Amino acid sequence: MTNQGTGTEQNSAAFEQAARELQAAQHDARVAFDCLALGDLDRAHTHALTARVAVDAAVTALVAALTEAG
Repeated sequence: MTNQGTGTEQNSAAFEQAARELQAAQHDARVAFDCLALGDLDRAHTHALTARVAVDAAVTALVAALTEAG
């Protein structure tokens, strides 16, 4: 039998994951901005999409944590 942890521990892990995803999104958004400034539209587009995916992952983690919390 595995230890699933308490709801608080699981929520904390979900919040930490959301924070990591938001940091990744922030980084990718900055890279996209810099690529735009350099005129590299293809790389800017790629990093903008990656930032969006990271934000979506953060939202998913937060929704899961809030749903478990009640």
